Amino acid sequence: MREHKAVLFDLDDTLLDRNKAVDNMFLLVIETCYENVGQVAESEMLIRFKEYDKRSYGYSDKTELFESFFNEFPPNYRLPRDSIQDFWDHHFPNCFSIDPNTINVVNMIQKQVKVAIITNGSTQRQKAKIRNTKLNDCFDTIIISEEVGLSKPDKRIFDLALNKLNVQPETALFVGDDLEKDISGCQHAKIKGIWFNPHKITNDTEIKPYAEIRSLNRLLSYFP
Repeated sequence: MREHKAVLFDLDDTLLDRNKAVDNMFLLVIETCYENVGQVAESEMLIRFKEYDKRSYGYSDKTELFESFFNEFPPNYRLPRDSIQDFWDHHFPNCFSIDPNTINVVNMIQKQVKVAIITNGSTQRQKAKIRNTKLNDCFDTIIISEEVGLSKPDKRIFDLALNKLNVQPETALFVGDDLEKDISGCQHAKIKGIWFNPHKITNDTEIKPYAEIRSLNRLLSYFP
């Protein structure tokens, strides 16, 4: 087996916990748009907010998310439709935090091999998330789909990362939570895909990862 020379990471739900960020965004919406919301009502609203968010996951425009939520739960103050996207773009990146253990794992790996991020999403939002969580100091290269005009699972975005790192695909690992976009995508580029699956989701697809891990700490076992 060839020695590993690079590890490429997905961003959302791999390096960063997007679910916690959505929780924080919801609390900001409650604080901004509602008054005197009871605990039971707030719990129900959070469930629905996350359902609307999942429907729009992967799309840059979050206007319909808010409009649908506001229609179901009329607010005391309704964000104007034409300001919703700016509200999301400004606040959502600040809702992310980084687990110190994640930084520690990445830094330990970077001492031995090259490391990169490949993420789908808008340049503005993804750069803000990365900057706010100090991840920009940890990686040799960071590739954002909007910025390069390619997105996962297109093999060309993985090829671009390999070229920037100057490594061969058989010497690289890719770590991501999405079986289709991350694992199948990197496999088309001949990169070994490690499925990050902390929630123990059942794999009912035809995609067969090179490995499956529940914690990023397990990545350290691939290096001496």
